Amino acid sequence: MPNASRTWTPDSIPDQSGRLVVVTGANSGIGQVTAQALARRGAHVVLACRSPQRGQAALDRLLAQAPGVHAEVRLLDLADLASVRAFADGWDHGRLDLLVNNAGVAIVPFARTADGFESQFGINHLGTFALTGLMMPHLLASPDPRVVTVSSEGQRFARFDLDNLSAERRYHAMFTYLQSKRANLYFATELQRRADAAGLRLRSTAVAPGLTRTNVLTGGANGNRGRLYGALTRLLLRVAFRPTPEGAKTSLYAATVPDIPGGAYVVPGGPLQLRGEPVLRNRERAIRDTATARRLWELSEELTGVSFRLSGDAACPTQESY
Repeated sequence: MPNASRTWTPDSIPDQSGRLVVVTGANSGIGQVTAQALARRGAHVVLACRSPQRGQAALDRLLAQAPGVHAEVRLLDLADLASVRAFADGWDHGRLDLLVNNAGVAIVPFARTADGFESQFGINHLGTFALTGLMMPHLLASPDPRVVTVSSEGQRFARFDLDNLSAERRYHAMFTYLQSKRANLYFATELQRRADAAGLRLRSTAVAPGLTRTNVLTGGANGNRGRLYGALTRLLLRVAFRPTPEGAKTSLYAATVPDIPGGAYVVPGGPLQLRGEPVLRNRERAIRDTATARRLWELSEELTGVSFRLSGDAACPTQESY
């Protein structure tokens, strides 16, 4: 597998027919572009969205642009573990070939999830952790299961504090965001180590999109920060950030390149991982820090009540074809 992919574009995505995919946060931004690209290449895509209205609007846009694609909307709120469990309990497709853990929040004012966790840690990491664990039997029913988890280039600057994961002592929006994105990378690599130890075919990868123009800094909880914040942030996004399809490249690369290795971390190849074409990077400190990743995993199981069934007999017995 080459470390760089200068000629790779979304047009390079192979046929995805017969593949069953879930993309979280697929109603806007990188998630929407990822879902659209996979559906256009033939996958049956489930848009897992917090808002039924915004999810349906995204589906309507997709069907208008590409009539005949196979896609649907399902409710999923990563800020509520009951919603995560309801999504998994309601899964009626048998297997799941690809889970793209895309949804998240960024640098938001302090808030708690429905389960009492600080919102960035609760949504970005714990919700993602719980969803992946609860969907694991369906993933293991696939002949070639993949999990793609969207981290951030900013995770390199996180000061990871296992004693302050949910703002138990203090809250700083940027620090907590970067810590949650480091948690995403810890999770993706630890999942691969555990899958390898169990002898499973599962491939878990993490990606960083680079500076990308989405509504994560202006929508949701950030939408209430006032006119000045909104105006300045939109100006920054327009001037310094690249278009959303560029940011989705790393997710699509990790999701579709046939021979990508499990445990890979896909980032933009330019300076500071802020822009450029997808490349594999294996020199991140978090990838080598197995002790912290293991402890985070154990804490996440305790906090969510979700334990991963990483064995061949955990697979669902039924599979459907698309």
